[in-house]
Formats: sequence, structure tokens, C-alpha cells
Amino acid sequence: MTALRKSAAGRRLPLVDGVDKVTGRAQYTADLEARGALVGRIFRSRWPHAKILRLDVEAARKLPGVRAVVTGDDATIPYGVLPISQNETPMARGKIRYRGEPIAAVAAIDEATADRALALIKIEVEELPAYFEASESRKAGAVAIHDDKPDNLLRAVHHDFGDVPAGFAAAELVKEKSFRCAEVAHGQIEPHAAVAHWDEESQRLDLKSVTQVPYYVHMALARVLNIEAAQIRIVKPFVGGGFGARVEVLNFEIILGLLARAAKGTVRFNLSREETFLTHRGRPLSELKLKIGMTKDGRITAVQSEVVQRGGAYASYGVVTILYAGSLLHGLYDIPAIKYDGYRVYTNTPPCGAMRGHGGVNARHAFECLMDEMASDLGLDPFAVRRRNLLKTPMQTMNGVIVNSYGLPECLDKVEAASGWKGRKGKLPPGKGLGMSCSHYVSGAAKPIHWTGEPHAALAIRVDFDGGLTVLTGAADIGQGSSTILAQLVAETLDVPMARIRVIANDSALTPKDNGSYSSRVTFMVGNAAIDAARSLRKEFVAAAAKRLDARPEMIEINAGTFNVVGGQGPGLTFPEVVQAALADRGPITVTGTFTVPVEYQGGKHRGGAVGSTMGFSYAAQVVEVDVDPDTGIIRVPKVWVAHDCGFAINPLSVEGQVQGAVWMGLGQALYEETRFDEGLPAHGSFLEYRIATSLDSPDIDVQLVESNDPSGPLGAKEASEGALLGVPPAVANAVYDALGIRVVDTPITPEKIIDAMTKLRREKRLAAAKGGR
Repeated sequence: MTALRKSAAGRRLPLVDGVDKVTGRAQYTADLEARGALVGRIFRSRWPHAKILRLDVEAARKLPGVRAVVTGDDATIPYGVLPISQNETPMARGKIRYRGEPIAAVAAIDEATADRALALIKIEVEELPAYFEASESRKAGAVAIHDDKPDNLLRAVHHDFGDVPAGFAAAELVKEKSFRCAEVAHGQIEPHAAVAHWDEESQRLDLKSVTQVPYYVHMALARVLNIEAAQIRIVKPFVGGGFGARVEVLNFEIILGLLARAAKGTVRFNLSREETFLTHRGRPLSELKLKIGMTKDGRITAVQSEVVQRGGAYASYGVVTILYAGSLLHGLYDIPAIKYDGYRVYTNTPPCGAMRGHGGVNARHAFECLMDEMASDLGLDPFAVRRRNLLKTPMQTMNGVIVNSYGLPECLDKVEAASGWKGRKGKLPPGKGLGMSCSHYVSGAAKPIHWTGEPHAALAIRVDFDGGLTVLTGAADIGQGSSTILAQLVAETLDVPMARIRVIANDSALTPKDNGSYSSRVTFMVGNAAIDAARSLRKEFVAAAAKRLDARPEMIEINAGTFNVVGGQGPGLTFPEVVQAALADRGPITVTGTFTVPVEYQGGKHRGGAVGSTMGFSYAAQVVEVDVDPDTGIIRVPKVWVAHDCGFAINPLSVEGQVQGAVWMGLGQALYEETRFDEGLPAHGSFLEYRIATSLDSPDIDVQLVESNDPSGPLGAKEASEGALLGVPPAVANAVYDALGIRVVDTPITPEKIIDAMTKLRREKRLAAAKGGR
């Protein structure tokens, strides 16, 4: 018999599903065989804002081969990711709020029949004024997009900590600047897809979907279809990328459930790339005004920030996103006074939601760009200014967040040395430059979105006669490798090899509820639950071994999977023998582990204080090298150095991959990505029109890990996939300034913006020279 190899946390192991993915064995949603499945199609709006006067689907319903047609009348109950702002229905009811919004849907025997059915749907509307910018939507006299928000303002946030006027009065340099960060999409490789089956006899619905949040989908389907949750089963197959695009319930998932029930059978959706863009939920266009006060030695005295977000047609994650933009001003630097005003505005564009680095990316971009500019004005090195404002931990921020681990100082040291900053900054050839920045992000939201009183995370481990350990988790592995991390934590705690462990995830009929994969919560929260479960199982094994060896449990020691009596001379018991002993009296064993964030970590007492609260921030420092052609404005990024404080690298290989992915996404936002609309119509229906960073654009990425060992994290681990992204766009902008002497801070930093800035600079130099010659 082949010996099972021991595994433990801290090792560079391949992902447990890696072979399936690279060999093509992995079954994504669109790959799933669904015998006899009907084809689902969505009838979408051609108007950005309109009242529905008449909708006639009878001709479509009577078409041979059509099995079901559903409209907004079949789904009258609103839903939404946040209980306080559930204002979306899966199909428009009475009013259309953006181009591409679902109005009706059909299920037919084939694609041709489904398309013919859509063509037979008749609709009459009364067009309404449409608003595609937040400034238009907020003008006096603008028509309300939602009746309960006559000013088209979803949420206004006003936070004031410390004495801001006194802070600015004490400053020796005060600068204020405006920024505009374009709306961006997730660009996940797998388009949206789902397959649903309704069993008429049992009145049960089975849904397989690309979701990051199976539990939320479960709740929403029960709510909108008005059936018991026990009648629903949700399965998440392999997911080809999420990044936040699937971190809330999406309209097509509920529409599919409605179609399957109406057709009394199986229906599938394979949305096109254009439809995936229309479903959206991307990072909102943000207009920011930032003011910073600083002493001549680089100490920040006060910060004032205003953020206006174009949220799109529905609430989505809007309340949380606008709160994050302010709350994440805290926790990175020691700032004595912060004033924040945030505005989330409805517009007639597809709804924006959560995206990697949720809520913090644009605000951090503005902060790090202005901080760099002020350092330059004061003649200070950017690294020195960051070091002047470091936190002293453990501490509590002004907005009530406890910081126990803080690896930013070491991150700064590592990227400064690796990039050769001291010897190269300001000394590179023309057109080449270095820029740096810092960033951080939460390790899970400290308060769950849906408060049920249950643990924040739960996980079960089952053991049976074969001696294998089956980890049962509802945590969604969406490519970030969470199933691998959970397996490693169980292996480490039980001192068994990875080969003994299998992970079954995301089947609501089998696995415990999990709140979902968002805000980098899985490793921290579900990881702690995994350790809790493994410790409980370890106690079961130790008790069984003690009974078999006629010893007290406290006398049992475990060494490489063998159970021995301390000081004993016998061979002890092998792991299979202990499992057999544990099962002897009771049969298969299932243990549950849980984790709940303590109350003291759940944020401040001010309104919105729970958003941004976490048990541990990750920290990162970045240096970006650019090569800019001043004649064409084309920017190349040959090298990026990033140091990331992940607390403890449970799987260094996985962590490095996550950090590299964060850098790629950051470069995409910095240089290429922008969702554009022509009278509400998205100007991009594929990746030909919407440019994302690809492997051809990828720089050499030097990743260095910092392990600050957070006392609350699983084995000391913290967030590893989002924090490094936030610092990339400002580091690029700062590097462009070093290369050309121009500050282009609105993203994306396109060649056109570079040329415009260079033209303006040359004009200013000519005017200055002309004045000097007089």
C-alpha cells in the first residue's frame, strides 16, 4: 500500500482542484449536461428610462415550441443584497430604469424558437428623461428614478472624526485635488450561466449557478418565488472568476427559477458576453475631492474627502460601497482628523455593485496620488512620508476598528530594497520612472449582511470506515483556492496528510450554510471554523486512542499520525486504527466547527460603523516601474514589486498567485478599463471593445510576503487577494510623474490623457520662456 504523504500549513502546495482545471475535467455551469433542457432567453429594454404602458406576450406564449413565458407580473416581491435596500425585481414592473433591463423571458425547445418568441413580444412605453451622470441625476427638477428617492440620492454619508479645522490650521502645506475614476467591469472569463429544474410532483427547485453567494441566492429564490427554503437546492459548480460580479443575487438566476417553475421542467441560461456586461455590478464611476494637510516633515494633520458614486439603476451594494470609501480612510496611516462626505446616486445605467477591493480602490488612488504630490512639493522621499505616518499597534482607529497586526513597515522595507529605489529613483533615463504607494483591506466584514444570530461561519468534518476525512463547507471556491486552504488547515490541526482529505463544497442539500465569498472572509472566518471542527475531531480521536491504549486522554501524544502514550514503549496506534476505534461504538462521526466575530471587533457606534470593521487588515506596499513614450503616450509596465502582509501564508504558492492577480486587475483599472455609455447603451459588448490587461501586458511581478501573524487569524493568517490591488493605480500614476513630470490622475491613464498633459506642459514651458525673455 502506498504511504500517504503528510501535509501541513505553510507549504507551497498545488490547489486541490488544479489538475481538474488544467486538464479540462472541471465542469463549469455551461458544461453541465441537462438532458432535455429548454433554452432560456431574456427580452431586454431598448430604453434607458420609460414607463411600460402595455406588454403583450400572448403571441410568444402561443408559438409552437415555447414552453413558458414570464414577466414582471410573475415576480412582484422585490429583492436585494441588503435587507435595508431591497428595491429590485428580476424583471421590470411598470417602469424601465436602464437599457438592457429584463422585461420578460421565454423558455423554448431550441435557440431559434426562443429567438422567434422574443421577436413576437410587443411593448409600448412612455419615454422619460434619462440621466447617465450623477451630476445630471442630482439636478433640481430631475425625474425620480425611484419614487422613494425623489432626489435620486440612494445614500448620503457624513462622518467627522477628530478636529479637522484645527488639523488644517496646524498644517504647513494644504493641498486639494479632484479625481475621476472610471466605472469598470469585472472581466471574469466565464460569462453568466445557470441551469434550473422544477419538479412539479415534489414542488422542488434545483438550481446550479455561477454564484459566489449560494446562501443569498437560496434566500432570494424563496422570497421572490414565495416558496419554502426547504423546497430549494442550490449547487455551485466550478466558477470561472467572480471578483465581486457574483457576490449578490443576479436577476437572471431568479428569472430562471421562475421559468423552470412555469415550464414544469429544466431550463438553462447561457448569457452572452454582452448580457454579462449588462448584468454588470462593477465598480462605480467615482468623482472625488480630497484635501490633505501636512507638516513640513510629512506628518498628516487632517484629511477631508468627498466621494460621489454613479450607482446605476438599483441599490445593489450601494450603501456599503459608499460607506467603505470613507471607512477605509482609517486603518492604514495614523491620521488625527478625518472628515468624509459620500453620495451614492441613482442613474439610468446598469447597477454597480461590489468589485475586488470593494469601495476602497478609488478612494485609495486619490489619497496615494495626492500624498505623493505633497511629498514632492516638500522635497521629501515618498517612502519617508509613509513612514512618518505609520500606526503604532495594537490600537483602535477613530472609527472603532481594532488593529492588532501591522506589517506595513516591513512591506515598505522590502519593496524599497527590491526595487533599488534609493539608487534608481529620479536617475532613470527620460520616459522611465518609479512610483510607489501603500494599501490595505479587510479580512472579512465583521458583521454579516443578513443577521440571523447564527455563527458567522460553520464547517463540518465527517469521518467513516475508510479513514478519509470529508470536509463539508458552503464556502464558495471561485478560483481563489479556498477549498485548498481549508484542507490544509484541517490537515495541519489533525496532523494527517492531505491525501486523507476531500472537500465537498456548495451543495445546500449536503453542506452547511456559508454567507459567501466576499470581502476576503473565507480564509479568515471559515478557516477558523475549520480549525475549530478539526480540534473537536482530534478530541474524539484522542479519547478513542486513550480507551484502546488504556490511558488517560491527556497522556496521548500524536506524532506524524501515530497515537502513543507519553513515555510508553509500545508501537502505538496508526491513524486508521484510531479511526476504527472511534467508530466502534457510534458509527460515522460528524463534527461541526464555528466562528463568530467578537462584538468588540464589529465596528464603531456611529451610523454605518459596521461597514469597514474587521478583525484584521492586510497591508501592502507597491513600487511600479513605467516606460512612457512621450510622443504616443503609450505606457509600458516592465516591473512591479509588491510586498503583502498576509499574516501567515497558509499556502505561499496560492498567496503569491492571488497577489499577482490583484496587480493585474490594478493595472487594468490604471491603464485600460472603462465602461462607456452612449445614451445609456453600453459601448462594449465583448472584450474587443472592453480592454483588460492580458498576459501580453503583464509585467514581471516580484511578490514578497510579510507574515505579521495576526492573533485572531487561522494560524495567524489574514486577507491575501484584495489589498495589493488598491495601491497599483496610484503607483502607476506616481511613476508616470517620475517619468515625464506630469500628473495624470484620472483613470484610466490613457495615451490621449498623456498627450494632452504633455501638450499642456510644453505650452506652459514656452509661455514661461517667452515671459523670461522679455
